Amino acid sequence: MDSLCPPESIYNLIPADTKVPAKPSRYVSIFKTAVKNDLQKGKTACKTMGPAKIELPSPKEFLQKHSKVPKLPPSDIKPDKPQRKKPPVPSRNDHPIMGIQSGKNFINTNAADVIMGVAKKPKALYVDKRTGDRHGLEYSGLIPKYINKKDYGITPQYICKRNEEVKKVQEEYDNYVQENLKRAAMKRLSDEERDSVLQGLKKNWEEVHKEFQSLSVFIDSLPKRIRKQRLEAEMKQLEHDIGVIEKHKVIYIANK
Repeated sequence: MDSLCPPESIYNLIPADTKVPAKPSRYVSIFKTAVKNDLQKGKTACKTMGPAKIELPSPKEFLQKHSKVPKLPPSDIKPDKPQRKKPPVPSRNDHPIMGIQSGKNFINTNAADVIMGVAKKPKALYVDKRTGDRHGLEYSGLIPKYINKKDYGITPQYICKRNEEVKKVQEEYDNYVQENLKRAAMKRLSDEERDSVLQGLKKNWEEVHKEFQSLSVFIDSLPKRIRKQRLEAEMKQLEHDIGVIEKHKVIYIANK
């Protein structure tokens, strides 16, 4: 009986009239073609496998000498004819002029030039070795040459001009600062006022310090603690003001 039974299979468990759902189609991007074309455009001949896809030059169009040298366009200006530096060679039929004599006495002329001429001064030399090596004395630095010049020690003209420009710019800046101070109604303290303010601050600090020294040793109440903190704050503020005034020599005060 077992041999007559059909073999077991999972397909036998599914009814015959049951429809198997179809497999959905694979997703394909709409930009696939554009991306593929861009990828092919970005590749060069050296990055591909196999022979390069470029046109090979023809064997008849081989590289010739000076073929890559840039050529200038033809110019409309005609070159000038070269001038002869030497006169032309005389022909064989030309004969020199004969019989011309000069009445100048070259012996007497040369003797007069030597007698009337100024003797040439010997060149100044110096010897720095025992072997007799000689050098020129003018550019050696051993003679005072530059200190004897007329403009030695005089300030050059360009430096004087630059100093004047700097002075002018400084004056303009000072005037600008003064105008701004006047607009802001800033008043500068004189030395006497500054000293009087400084002495007054020191006197106030001494009075506060004397009052601080007169406090009791035991601070056992709230009013005493508050008074001590107030005196410490006043002393700290006075010390700060005294330090600011002593540090700055010029002080401006805004008029309110």
